Amino acid sequence: MRKHMLSIVLVALCCLALPAQAQLIEGPRGSEDFKIGVAGFTYRNYDLEQTLKFLKSMEVKYLSIKDWWLPLDSSKEQMEAFKAKCKEYDVNPYILGPIYMKSEAEVDRAFAYAERYGSKMFIGVPNYELIDYVIKKVADTGIRVAIHTHGPDGAPFPNIQKVAEMVKDPKLGVGCCMDLGHSVRMGENIVKDIKKYKDWIYDIHIKDESAASKAGQTWEMGRGVMDFVPIMKVLRKIKYQGVVSLEFEKNGDNPHPGVAESIGYLRGVCDATK
Repeated sequence: MRKHMLSIVLVALCCLALPAQAQLIEGPRGSEDFKIGVAGFTYRNYDLEQTLKFLKSMEVKYLSIKDWWLPLDSSKEQMEAFKAKCKEYDVNPYILGPIYMKSEAEVDRAFAYAERYGSKMFIGVPNYELIDYVIKKVADTGIRVAIHTHGPDGAPFPNIQKVAEMVKDPKLGVGCCMDLGHSVRMGENIVKDIKKYKDWIYDIHIKDESAASKAGQTWEMGRGVMDFVPIMKVLRKIKYQGVVSLEFEKNGDNPHPGVAESIGYLRGVCDATK
């Protein structure tokens, strides 16, 4: 009996001495294939510094900029100071907007704002009657516009189909910031739309929804009705090079727990679909 116990102890000690044969990740993670960001509306009730701290805690590198942090009349000097603050947290303030435009004067102001910032693209929401003027401004300035889609809630451009219908040619420099949550609230086939309108997609806002209808509300990713696996697969297939930004509209006063959960889920889906 003692010899048997001694043998068991010796085997156990030998096992402890051997290197662990764990299942380790080999090569880059699948999530590294995408630029994962956060849309500014997510942290609408927080100042810039706290927002940057939140992003730093998640190692999120991209942030779209709303005008409550950087007003439309900001000077170039103020913009440079803003960029420097973001750089302190290793965050790229990669795009401005959405900027709503209801007159030609507001279109002019938006383009001037983007030009001072040094941006080659901004997210915009023009009224329908301004679309030809926006196309002209793109031609004059070289600054592209990604029109944000807003689903069934009554704002201009409910979906990417409407962008394509109004602009007609994706080579004109007016494309889409495709909000996938609003797409599912419209009852649309997101994978099919991404394939069909791939040349129109400049930027993406991603979120989960509680229902595939107008009644749907933003939910933590992985808890709602959306299947993100085929979505990330098709983005890989079309070789999407833009940013995928989480826009978390839920819990405006305390969004960060849901944001962190959603970013973690998104990265997991990206890793699993590589």
